[in-house]
Amino acid sequence: MHEAHELPSAADIDIAAVAALLADPARCKVLLALDDGRALPASVLADEAGVSRPTASSHLHKLTDAGLLSVQTHGRHRYYRLAGPEVGALLEQLGRLAPARPVTSLREGTRAARLRSARTCYDHIAGRLGVQIMGSLIDREVLVGGDGHYHPDRDMHDALSSPGHDVEYALTATGRDFLTDIGIELPSGRRPLVRYCVDWTEQRHHLSGRLGRAVLDRSLSAGWLRRAPRGRALTVTDAGRTAFRETFGVEC
Repeated sequence: MHEAHELPSAADIDIAAVAALLADPARCKVLLALDDGRALPASVLADEAGVSRPTASSHLHKLTDAGLLSVQTHGRHRYYRLAGPEVGALLEQLGRLAPARPVTSLREGTRAARLRSARTCYDHIAGRLGVQIMGSLIDREVLVGGDGHYHPDRDMHDALSSPGHDVEYALTATGRDFLTDIGIELPSGRRPLVRYCVDWTEQRHHLSGRLGRAVLDRSLSAGWLRRAPRGRALTVTDAGRTAFRETFGVEC
């Protein structure tokens, strides 16, 4: 997405075209089902959206043509995912602006609490756990450059539910050793190694970029976190509570 100070003129962009796509509830459900960074087949997305498979196919075609989704083919199967982290950031921002549906059951209230506690934000950890991990990395001088807090009176470009721009974090040499010791491998790629988002529930920074993804991958593979069958909620396991306390000094 464009930064606020880089937005092109109204003659250069067609926001209404994207808004028209998002005006359909089924298409929004498809996008939200993919907001945890995973790739899913059309059949699963049809179930998530509550529509027939032919209808889902039409929605997926429109979202792909618009650049909101990408598709990968494996044999006879096609898997869809968000086209990039900027699409996930857009959904987070819209989620902040959209009116909340009233909680009508204990189950819905519990789900909302789980999302505040720990969830995915595209391919990294958000929520209370995400900002606690970020704070721990700063306190241990694994990362330097910022204090992990959102300062709306000072930050020029940062906004809730958006990728951060005002602070430039850097990984220290000591930090690289720390990550190696806890089994986190730094992945290669074109994305920046260290980025952050301004968490909309905690109003603080959580870790993103390639390092953010590596922390999530390690947490899942080690059994510290478990994905919900649907949606973005993450559950901290018993092993995870011990690991996060001993590794990051975080109480879950």
